[in-house]
Amino acid sequence: MAFKHITSRDNPVFKHLKKLAENARERRRESATLLDGVHLIEAYYQVFGEPQMLIIPEGKSSLEATQLLQQLQDVNTLMFPTLMFAELTPVASSTGILAMVNIPRLPIPEHADFVLALEDIQDPGNMGSMLRTAAAAGVQVVYLSKGCTDAWSPKALRGGQGAQFVLPIIEQADLPTTLANFHGKRFAMTIQGQSLYSQDLVSPSLFVVGNEGAGISHAVSNAVDAAITIPMANVSTLAVESLNAAAATAVCLFECQRQRSEAK
Repeated sequence: MAFKHITSRDNPVFKHLKKLAENARERRRESATLLDGVHLIEAYYQVFGEPQMLIIPEGKSSLEATQLLQQLQDVNTLMFPTLMFAELTPVASSTGILAMVNIPRLPIPEHADFVLALEDIQDPGNMGSMLRTAAAAGVQVVYLSKGCTDAWSPKALRGGQGAQFVLPIIEQADLPTTLANFHGKRFAMTIQGQSLYSQDLVSPSLFVVGNEGAGISHAVSNAVDAAITIPMANVSTLAVESLNAAAATAVCLFECQRQRSEAK
């Protein structure tokens, strides 16, 4: 198996890959991103086929990475010195393989009745976790506000663990307009509100989760039907006021999934 060995940081291909790793604007312009690790690359391959390019570090690769390289032996593969490879990966302990891929655009369901809207979520790990939860719970489409972190950044992709490949995602969305056009109940997750467990979630439902610190904006709050909260035990004895955004999203979405499963 032949690799193209690149050792200079001035190489235009390396510069391009580094921009994709670090810059959301570049990813949007190119409609491309980097996948880190065997699991993500395999998940992409199973749905969309071969990546555009594989990137590996000098030295011995893991058994899983070697097997994947053999499976994708017709894909253009570049090898970088270890330190240069480390500049492209979002984690300190990479599995030793990256892939450059086209960002997929999944079809949007025409009449989605289980929808998640995220407003100004800044942390890419939280974003990935929320998308992973949404995919597992059966959410049909996710809307991301203009203030959200990039769902296709390497860190968000790593947090999503393949969710982005199966879940339709609409970025740069105007959430008040999105909510106004939704034909169903629109819920905002808040610290104070009606209990999540008192809601009928079997009918068409859209859930809004806001920024980790600031919460949901006034414009979005004015567009929902109800503010809901997750009841917490022994709140007065805890040093926390609420769950973090990713945990709250998981509880909310799986309560919806539970109600719908029991209604079948």
